Amino acid sequence: MKNALIGFIAGIVCGLFSSGGGLILVPLFIYFFKLDEKKARATSLFCILPMVIVTAILYGRNNYIDWSIGIKSAIGGIIGGFIGGKLLNKIPTKYLQISFILFLFYAGVSLIIK
Repeated sequence: MKNALIGFIAGIVCGLFSSGGGLILVPLFIYFFKLDEKKARATSLFCILPMVIVTAILYGRNNYIDWSIGIKSAIGGIIGGFIGGKLLNKIPTKYLQISFILFLFYAGVSLIIK
């Protein structure tokens, strides 16, 4: 039940904020399921894919997608995702934690400043 509730919350966040749910899933997987950082990130990505597909279909139906930008960015994202997945095995967990915190801080400050 806890798994479905976490997925439900992440799905709402994904639908509302287009975040992919990872901002919710990774910390919850670490806290509730005691997953290590790398396993939490990988599990999060596995969960995010169906959420993103459903959300993209709904956004596409409402003409919210700029297909030219989206396709070009997706190509870069595929390449970056491949490289990031390879780097995950090489980067110590401590550096991943620090990077994640800095990213969240930057994202939060950016939203406030705009």
